[in-house]
Amino acid sequence: METVKGPDSYEERIERMVNQYQLPLLRLCYAYLHDAELAKDAVQETFIKAYHNLTSFRENASEKTWLSRIAINTCKDLRRTGWFRHVDRSVTPDMIPEPVFPVEPEDEGLTIEIMKLPAKLKEVALLCWFQGMTYTEAAETLGISLQAVGSRLNRARRKLRSVMEGSEDHESA
Repeated sequence: METVKGPDSYEERIERMVNQYQLPLLRLCYAYLHDAELAKDAVQETFIKAYHNLTSFRENASEKTWLSRIAINTCKDLRRTGWFRHVDRSVTPDMIPEPVFPVEPEDEGLTIEIMKLPAKLKEVALLCWFQGMTYTEAAETLGISLQAVGSRLNRARRKLRSVMEGSEDHESA
């Protein structure tokens, strides 16, 4: 007996999500993992997890925030593995996947510094500045308050300004 697919079957819905969110998720995963191949694996794993959990997706949530949360958790899981800590993950501007929006050459140094931020600050910076999420979407994705998003972005800006101006800010995350 053949399975009848509705107008928006799981396969079609995931395919649409892949087409729409693959590149932004790749940039997000690369910023976490500092490895292009691992980032590709993380994005693939993100869509596999999304497919398996599509029935539990709350329609009142944004697909973008839902997929970003899955991607962040997948990257965190990969970073916890023992061998991950023993590989050199130095990042150069030519290693970063192409951005969704054009990046000026002088912004490459800033991108590298964003990737060096403490995890909590980097998360909100990546979601808001790279993924183009609103504070509300970032808060939903990370499971934190709007105030926490704003506070972390302000701390990230101060750290980046300090580094870009040449004085190291030793404020903790």
